[in-house]
Amino acid sequence: MAQILATYRVQLDAEFGFDAAAGIADYLEALGVSHLYSSPCLQAAPGSTHGYDVVDPQRVSDDLGGPAAHARMSTALRDHGLGLVLDVVPNHMAIAVPQNAWWWDVLENGAASRYARHFDVDWDPPESKLRHLMLVPILADHYGRVLEAGELALARDADRIVVGYAGHVLPIAPRTLDDLLAVAAARAGSEDLAAIADAFARLPLATETDPASMAQRHRGKEWLRAQLARLVVEQSAVAAAIDAEIAEVNGDVERLHALLERQNYRLAFWRTAARELGYRRFFDISSLVGLRVEDEAVFADTHALILRWLADGTLDGLRIDHPDGLRDPEAYFERLRRAAPGTWIVVEKILQSRERLRETWPVDGTTGYDFLHRVGGLFVDPAGAAPLDSFYGEFTGESTDYDALVRDKKLQVMQESLAADVNHLTALLVEVCERHRRHRDYTRHELHHAVRELIACFPVYRTYVRASSGAAHDDDVRAVAIAVEAAKSHRPDLDPALFDLLRHLVLLHAAPAARARVAAPAAVPAARTPDPVDVAFALRFQQVTGPVMAKGVEDTAFYTFNRFVALNEVGADPHHFGVGVDAFHAACIAAQAAWPRGMLATSTHDTKRGEDVRARLSLLSEIPARWAAGVQRWAALNARYRRDELPDRNAEYLFYQTLVGAWPLAPERAWTYMEKAAREAKTHTAWTRPDERYEAALRGFVSDALADSAFAADVESFVAPLIAPGRVVALAQTLIKLTAPGVPDLYQGSELWDLNLVDPDNRRAVDYARRRQLLAALHDTTPEQVWARADDGLPKLWVIRQALALRRQQPQWFGADGDYRPIDSLGARAAHVVAFARGEGAITVAPRLVIGLGGNWGDTAVELPSGWWRNWLSADTFAGGM
Repeated sequence: MAQILATYRVQLDAEFGFDAAAGIADYLEALGVSHLYSSPCLQAAPGSTHGYDVVDPQRVSDDLGGPAAHARMSTALRDHGLGLVLDVVPNHMAIAVPQNAWWWDVLENGAASRYARHFDVDWDPPESKLRHLMLVPILADHYGRVLEAGELALARDADRIVVGYAGHVLPIAPRTLDDLLAVAAARAGSEDLAAIADAFARLPLATETDPASMAQRHRGKEWLRAQLARLVVEQSAVAAAIDAEIAEVNGDVERLHALLERQNYRLAFWRTAARELGYRRFFDISSLVGLRVEDEAVFADTHALILRWLADGTLDGLRIDHPDGLRDPEAYFERLRRAAPGTWIVVEKILQSRERLRETWPVDGTTGYDFLHRVGGLFVDPAGAAPLDSFYGEFTGESTDYDALVRDKKLQVMQESLAADVNHLTALLVEVCERHRRHRDYTRHELHHAVRELIACFPVYRTYVRASSGAAHDDDVRAVAIAVEAAKSHRPDLDPALFDLLRHLVLLHAAPAARARVAAPAAVPAARTPDPVDVAFALRFQQVTGPVMAKGVEDTAFYTFNRFVALNEVGADPHHFGVGVDAFHAACIAAQAAWPRGMLATSTHDTKRGEDVRARLSLLSEIPARWAAGVQRWAALNARYRRDELPDRNAEYLFYQTLVGAWPLAPERAWTYMEKAAREAKTHTAWTRPDERYEAALRGFVSDALADSAFAADVESFVAPLIAPGRVVALAQTLIKLTAPGVPDLYQGSELWDLNLVDPDNRRAVDYARRRQLLAALHDTTPEQVWARADDGLPKLWVIRQALALRRQQPQWFGADGDYRPIDSLGARAAHVVAFARGEGAITVAPRLVIGLGGNWGDTAVELPSGWWRNWLSADTFAGGM
C-alpha cells in the first residue's frame, strides 16, 4: 500500500468520470498529493450526480465509464505513483427500480424475498393497514385520485407484468397473476396458460417466511415465469390474450384496484412518507432505504467488490459515509478491519463540542470536520461575539438564543419530515411499557412527547450503546444525563419518572422491576438483563437521534441562526466564537497521540461554504462596527426592493454575508444559494411546501439588489480591503492543515481560491487546464512574483506545492511516529501568531487575526530551536536559539 501523505477529493459524475480522473493523475503527482480520493463509484440510480444513491454495490458505475474505464484510471494512478481512496456508503441504497434488483425482489415477494433481511424494514408496524406491506410513497396525489385519473397502468414486459406510474415501474407479485392469467387463458382457449395461472395461485404466501416456503416460492415463480415466457413466444394468441386482458384491467378501476390491493406494497401519496413509512431511511429521503449491514450476509453482499479492490491493491483506503446511521458502528468497523487489516479507514463522524471519537473503534480517525472547526476558529476574534450578537438581534429581530433555536428546529423536523421515525420509536416504547405494570398506564401521547423531547435535548448525534457490551461508555452516560435533565426542565407537565425510565432504556440498563414497591417516582431499579424489546428500542433510538440532529441543526438551524455564518459549518458550533491558540495546540497534541492518521479537511462536498469564503467572513469578527454600518447602508439602499416586508430581515442579513464572503457573485449563483437557504431554513418556505409568494419576493430582492449599481459599488468598496487579509487567512489555514497532525485533504479545485458556496455550487466543473498552467508557472518563481499573481490564486497553489513537497521528502516528521510541539511567540503581537514544530525539522508559523495586526509585527518573534533554519517558502535562512 502506498503511504498516505495527502489526498485530493474529486466528485465523479457523468461529465467527470473515470477517464477524466485518470487524465489529472499527472497534475496530482506534480501537485504533491499521494492519493486520489474519489466519491462513490458503484452503480448508482439513473441520473445520479453524486453516487450516494447506490442501486448495485456489486457493479462499478456504467455512468462513470464502467469497468474498463475504472481499470484505466487505476493504471494511470499507479503509473504516476498515486493510490486511491474510495468513499463507501454502507448505510443505505437507492430504491430505484428495476435498477435495484434487491429492492425489486422485496416489492415482488414481500417478507418472503431473499433480500428482505438486507433492508431495515418493519413488517409489523403500528398501523394495521401496513402489516406485511411496504409503503411506496411515490404518487403526486392521493392514491384513489391517481387511480381514478388513469395514471396507474399495467403493462407486460416479456414474462413479467408490471404496473407503471409517471416513470416508475413496480412488479406485480407472481401469486397475484392467477386471476388475470386465468381469464386470459379462457380468452385464448389455452390449457397451458390455465395451468400456469393455477400454479401461480398455489405459490406460498409472502407471509410464509420459513426457509422451506421461501425456497419453494422462489423456485416455483422462476420456473413458472420461464414457462410463461416460452408460451407467449410460441403462441401469439396467448400473448394477445394476456395483452387484451391487461387492457381490460387498465380500463376497469375496480379490477385494477383489487389487483393492486393484493400486492406486497401499498402505493401512496408522497407526503405519507413523513409519518407512516415502514422502513428506515437516510435522514428524510424516502428514496434511500436503510441497509442491515450488521447482518454478516448483507455485509458480504454489499462489500464484495470493495474488498476485492482492497485485496488486489486497487484501493488503499476507505472513507465510510454516515456511520451514525448503522445499528452498531463499532461492530461494523471491527468486521471491516478484519476483512481489510491494512486499510486506511476514516469515518464521517461529526463530533460535537467536547465529544471524542471512540477510542475502541478500529479506524484511523474522522474525515476532518472536527479539525475544520478548530483551524477555522483560530481566525475568529472572540471580542466580536458580543457586538455581532447585539447587532444581529437588533437588525433581524431574531433571538440570539442558539440552544433554544436548536431545540425548536429539532422538534420541527420531528413533527414534519421525521415523524415516521418518532412514531416507530413510540410504538416500541409502548410495547416496553406494556410489559411493566408500573409503566403501562402511560398513554401513547405521553410517551410520544417524552421521546420527542429527549431527542430534541440530545447534545450529540448519537450514543453507541451495544447490546453485547453489558456497560455503557462514560460519554454515553454523560450525554444521556444532559438530555434527560434538559427534557425534564422543558416538559414539567410530563412525569419525571418517565424520563428516568428513558435514561435507563437508552443506556440498556434495567427497566424497573415488575414487583410493586414504595419509592419516589425517579427511583432507579436494580440492574437486570434487558429483554429484546428494550434492546430494539435502545438501538433504534440511537439511529434516530443522528438524523434529527443533522436535519434540525445542519439543514435547518444553520440556515436560520445567521448571526455570523462563518461558524455555521458541519462539525462547528456557533456557541464557540473562536478557538484560542492554547486550545488549538491541546487538540493537536491529543490528535497526534490518538489519531495521527485522521483526515484533515477545510472544504468538503458537504460544507456550507468554501474554505476561503469562511476565511474572508472570519474577518468580520474583527470589524463588527464597520460591518454593522455597512449592513445598515445596504438595507437602506435596498428597502425599495422588499415587497410587503419580504424577504424577512434574517434572509436579507444572510444575503449580505454571502455577498461579502463570495464576492464577486453572479446573480444566478446568488439566487440558487438563497433559494436553497430559504428552503432549508423552513421558516417561510421549504422543499416540501414551497411558498411561491415568498420565493418570488426573495428572488426579486436578490435580482434587483445586484442590478443596483450603487449597491454593487458599495459592496465592492466594502469587500476590497478584505480581499488581501482574507487571502492571508486562507493561506494560513491551508498551511496549518498541511502540517498539522493527520492526513490533509484538498477538495477539488480548492488549490486556488475557493469561493464556492454549498452544493450544487461546490460541485461545479474544475478548470484543470488553468491549474496545470499555474502549477507550471511556479517553476523558478520568487515569493514576490507569486504574490504579484495573487488574483490568479498562485499564492495558495504555491503554499500547497511547497508544503506537500516537504511532506514527501520528510514523511517521518508528519506521520504517526512524529510529534507535535507548540512553539512560543514573544512580543506585543504574540497573540497573532500560531506556531508549532513537527518531528525533528519542521516548524510552522502562521498569522491570525490579521486585521488587528495593522500590518505591524513590531517586536514580535518566534523562538526557534538552536541551529540553522530554512524558510521552505522563500529559501531564506535563520539562526535558531534566542
